[in-house]
Amino acid sequence: MLLLAGLGNPGPGHANQRHNIGFMAVDEIVRRHGFGPWRARFQGLASEGLIAGHKVLALKPLTYMNNSGHSIGEAVRFFKLPPQDVFIVHDELDLKPGKIKVKLGGGHGGHNGLRSIDAAIGKEYWRIRLGIGHPGDKDKVLAWVLNDFAKAEQKAWLVPLLDAVAAHIDILLQGEGPGRDEGHFMSKVTHAVFPPPPKAPPKPKNPETGTAPAAETPEAGHAPTLETKD
Repeated sequence: MLLLAGLGNPGPGHANQRHNIGFMAVDEIVRRHGFGPWRARFQGLASEGLIAGHKVLALKPLTYMNNSGHSIGEAVRFFKLPPQDVFIVHDELDLKPGKIKVKLGGGHGGHNGLRSIDAAIGKEYWRIRLGIGHPGDKDKVLAWVLNDFAKAEQKAWLVPLLDAVAAHIDILLQGEGPGRDEGHFMSKVTHAVFPPPPKAPPKPKNPETGTAPAAETPEAGHAPTLETKD
């Protein structure tokens, strides 16, 4: 069993807020991979399914963000899971909007949800950090994370990000414990949200030689002639 938990705050008033991007991502994963119905469990809402051959419990703690560890710790103890089999999806102020970073272990970076989880199960769990950007002023952070995503944000990067995470989550969940390919997962998601620019078309080939025409150069011993005005 793997535990895949999204962080957020419960209730319709919080549903579209930046702080709830973890809930949004887990909702899309559950929908795309055909998990079972949500039901009350572990102080949250839980749904079970299969991804990459693994049984996965999706969990949305209903404890409010700052007490997320109460719910996640209960699930971890029930299934006797090592922290390396726990994946937490959460918002990240220090990443540009739409960016993703995945890491095993680390600090909480001031995120109260992670702080609570650290206290409940230790620090050696997987963090799937989804960038929401920073307002630029620490005094505006609370209002920023508790405001809804703008429609322009949803169209530009939020919907593509959630879709890409759900589409490629199987890459991350393959393997065992710390032996997972987070680099490949991040690359797939990043290219889906921010596609690389198209390559320049090749130069047309010379029909006689079958090769691209060479750039014109001045004849040996002759400098190029520049037009001048009298």
